[in-house]
Amino acid sequence: MTAATGIGSMPGEDFTRTVQLVAEVLPDLPFLPELPARGPIADLTGRAAAVVSHLGFDLQPAGWRLTDAPGVDHRRARSLLAQDLDVLEEQLQGYAGRFKVQVAGPWTLAATIEKPRGDKVLSDQGARRDLAQALAEGVRVHLADVGRRLPGAELVLQLDEPALPFVLGGQVPTASGFSRHRSVKPPEAQDALEWVLGAAGDLATVVHCCAAEVPIDLLRRSGAGGVSVDLAVLPASAYEQFATAIDEGSRVHLGVVPSTGERAPSAKGPLERVLRLLDMLGFDPEEVAGQLVLTPACGLAGASASYAEGALRVVREAAAELG
Repeated sequence: MTAATGIGSMPGEDFTRTVQLVAEVLPDLPFLPELPARGPIADLTGRAAAVVSHLGFDLQPAGWRLTDAPGVDHRRARSLLAQDLDVLEEQLQGYAGRFKVQVAGPWTLAATIEKPRGDKVLSDQGARRDLAQALAEGVRVHLADVGRRLPGAELVLQLDEPALPFVLGGQVPTASGFSRHRSVKPPEAQDALEWVLGAAGDLATVVHCCAAEVPIDLLRRSGAGGVSVDLAVLPASAYEQFATAIDEGSRVHLGVVPSTGERAPSAKGPLERVLRLLDMLGFDPEEVAGQLVLTPACGLAGASASYAEGALRVVREAAAELG
């Protein structure tokens, strides 16, 4: 059976209503929503800062920065996450089934968080190692907390790595904007990903990247049990890696609905695109349907509430047809 889920971010500020919506529309694989409209303490980086163990952060005009001790905004981010988990526990009492938890990956954090004296963590090999290891410990604690609150759930960890291709390609701007940080070599990138993915233990894992140059083989070597991609931008050069992932049993999350728009499309178009791809790669849809999860192309925070709900209903409908 093909499942459907969301990437993570959703529009609006009403966390209770969003949890209810996700549970209703995506009963096979609901997820812990992120609501960036509530401010930097609730966006991708702020949410991850709330999860990271043993390190402090504060919020500056340029964004999040490492500090010796948690600043007021870091404490607010942690408090908001705890409140959201209380709501999740209340709304999903008795839930049994798969449930997805998202957190920013180590390389996206290294490319967005600054060191105490400026410039990105990415510029310092020791700092990026420390950040990745602290993230790994925080993810372990976070998953244990969610697991206690949803004892019947089978948790799935999703690492969000939108910046990873730019980190590998040496395309992340320095603080001045006049140059780029040096590229990170694949072995080092793999190590950091392994630490964080390994924090999930025996739980299922998937790495999401909606950029075109998704390093599928690197993600799988790092221990990811699945990859999450935007089908609309996946280049033909990645098809071989993609086919190998399916052939070797990896779970594949396919982004098939745009993350913004005036009105969500019908399920017919996304379904046909998936079927064309499988046909081109030589896969029988019935044989691989259980490995596939259909999703929007990326997070839905920039969409209207009606479009976001429509997009989730579309991927569920298309998944049901495919399955």
